[in-house]
Order: sequence, then C-alpha cells, then structure tokens
Amino acid sequence: MTSPHPIRRNSAVLLETLAVAGKTVVDVGSGDGANARLMAQAGATVIGLECQPRQLAKARAAPPVPGITYLDAGAEAMPLADSSADIVVFFNSLHHVAPSQMDRALAEAARVLTPGGTVFVSEPLAEGDFFEMVRPIEDETQVRAQAYAAMRAAHRHGLTMTAESVHRNPVLFKDFAAWRDRVASANPEREAIFDSMDRALRDSFDRLGRKTPEGIAFEQPTRVNLLKKERG
Repeated sequence: MTSPHPIRRNSAVLLETLAVAGKTVVDVGSGDGANARLMAQAGATVIGLECQPRQLAKARAAPPVPGITYLDAGAEAMPLADSSADIVVFFNSLHHVAPSQMDRALAEAARVLTPGGTVFVSEPLAEGDFFEMVRPIEDETQVRAQAYAAMRAAHRHGLTMTAESVHRNPVLFKDFAAWRDRVASANPEREAIFDSMDRALRDSFDRLGRKTPEGIAFEQPTRVNLLKKERG
C-alpha cells in the first residue's frame, strides 16, 4: 500500500517551516550540531543545548560556523533568560528527555520564548523500516507516545498547537558501520547491544535497506508539530 505521506528530508522541512534568518533559535538536544549549522548558515543565531558528552564533542570539533554557541545542558533546565529566544527546536529530541521531565522541558521552552514565539517539534513515528531496524536495540514505542502526549498537554504552559504534518524522511548510510556509529553516538550504552547482536543486526540492515547510488536507504515516518507561545 502506498503511503499518503510525502517523501521529504527533515532538513528541508525544518528550513521550509521556520523563517530562521535574523532569529535567535534554541536547538534542544543539538547532537553533533548538524541542524545548528544548517540554521546558522540560513542566518539564525543558534544556541545548541546538548547533555551527551560524545555528541557535544563532535559538535565542537566540527568546522566552526559563525552564530553558534554550544552549551552543556539538558531540556529540563535551560541556562537561558526568560523571553530570550524566538524559536525553540526539539529535533528528534523530546522523546529522549526522561518521561518525568518532558512536561518540564516544554515549560522551559515556553519560559525562554518571547511572546508569539514558536516551538518546532520533529519526532520519528514508531513505524517504518528504519524503526523496525532500530527496535531490537531500543524499542521507543512507548517513550515516543509519551512525548506526543506531553506536547499535546503543553497548553498548560501557554503553548498552543497550530500545525501538524507527517512526512517520510529518507535516511542514508554509507554502510553498516556508519549506521552503528550514528545510533551508538546518541547513547554509548548501545555499543554493547551492537556487539551482542552483531549478526542479527547486520542481517536486518541488509534486508530492510535499499541500495541507491548515494548509499543504503531507509524511510522514517516523521511528525512535525508547531506550537505558538501566547502573547500577553
């Protein structure tokens, strides 16, 4: 059955949805800094918050792009002043916040936003070939549902949901080793799982992936939500 959702790259959706030029953007869970660099190159001043040392080191080691500051911080305690940002981005990161802290993270987003500011939340859905491949390593079905529930309850913090869309993000890897590096970077504890399940994971990678001129391709259905901070 053909999916009704369009194939669109996450990076394109981010830039097409948000007018970041001249804006102060907080990138929560900024990872290796890829999206921070993308937004800075589009004219934003970006503050990347990352609490995973391995990811933070990668971001700081990348070729510098003007307009980016990286801070060692989590979503539930943003070291930023009230009303100091125009946009807060949770890009595949809200479900990585501890469930008990998701509501707090959204409250923090509301606090640092200027009135009328925007929260952009991009979350992978618990479906698709990429999810099936990652599921033996860590099944995030429940935690992704909890993130969505927390977001839908964010009106208690003055955040009103204004848009929701779903697209299929194409995910490309040069090879199995590249996929392992990406998945383990987000959580070093996964290295042991890769070691213990190496053969099964390689078989899954080969079975679910599609060979393309650019690499081995997968699809990840992704939901994007926009929330607006109330004025006054």
